[in-house]
Amino acid sequence: MLELIDRHQAYLRVQRRLAERTLSMYGEAFKRLQALCDKEALALCAVKPHHVRGWTARLHAQGLGPRSIAITLAGWRGLYKWLGREGLVSVNPVDGIKPPKAPKPLPKALSVDHAVALSAHQPPDDAEAGSPAATTRRAAEAPWLNARDHAMVELLYSSGLRSAELLGLDVVASDSAPGWVDLQAGEAHVLGKGSKRRIVPVGEAAQLALRQWLAVREALTPPQSPALFLSRLGSRLTPMQLRNRLKQLAQQAGLPTHVHPHMLRHSFASHLLQSSGDLRAVQELLGHAHISTTQVYTKLDFQHLAKVYDAAHPRARRK
Repeated sequence: MLELIDRHQAYLRVQRRLAERTLSMYGEAFKRLQALCDKEALALCAVKPHHVRGWTARLHAQGLGPRSIAITLAGWRGLYKWLGREGLVSVNPVDGIKPPKAPKPLPKALSVDHAVALSAHQPPDDAEAGSPAATTRRAAEAPWLNARDHAMVELLYSSGLRSAELLGLDVVASDSAPGWVDLQAGEAHVLGKGSKRRIVPVGEAAQLALRQWLAVREALTPPQSPALFLSRLGSRLTPMQLRNRLKQLAQQAGLPTHVHPHMLRHSFASHLLQSSGDLRAVQELLGHAHISTTQVYTKLDFQHLAKVYDAAHPRARRK
């Protein structure tokens, strides 16, 4: 069983070129499958649809959420499809089995005022307290940290980038670079989900913030990493570091909600759709493979219109 799963994971990584996060989630799904098969003394290729139905119900009863179950079933379904192509199973036992229904929460987007406030926020150099030595170190770091953070926020909101797309950007364009920014053309070349490349526009405010950051970056000790956005140690910034910095910036800017990188992507899509009404253009800019993924933002747009109606229409107000 382990050998077959390892071979399938290698196929997903090398031939399908799935994202690391997707590979990680499918890896957890395969661990669950292995544990369930071991508990019932079943070989991997001996699993039948009734086993999968029972396991799905058991996972749900144990508290696994509908979304996690859906990801688990997708991983299992792909595994048995691959086993079928290898001639090891004749029927995919996961076909036709659906996860429990889950409510579909709308993506959380900032208001235009809050998004602009976050983008324009410039934290003071002495924003963090601490020991004298730590305060001195942070005071020395603050100018370049502020320049880097401001450029990241502007680029996230300007171009609707995913966290991985932003952090994958290099300073110099090359065949091996995951992505880069062409300031002269006002474009960002990014590597999105499924290893699909796309080009997105970069607004003037983001271009200015990037030029300011690059000027500061060049004055630093020459870093070993080609990454556009660097950590204090000169290495490529990690997703967790980006989340923590954005959370801190939102608190300093006085925003009333927790802000994470994807919220700026949602804000980009929602505000662009409110202004243009062009769903297809928003789909292309976000890099969505299916228009249905982008259509969720029309519901956010309707919520905005409903609030305007409630506030402005004389017959909408309650006495």
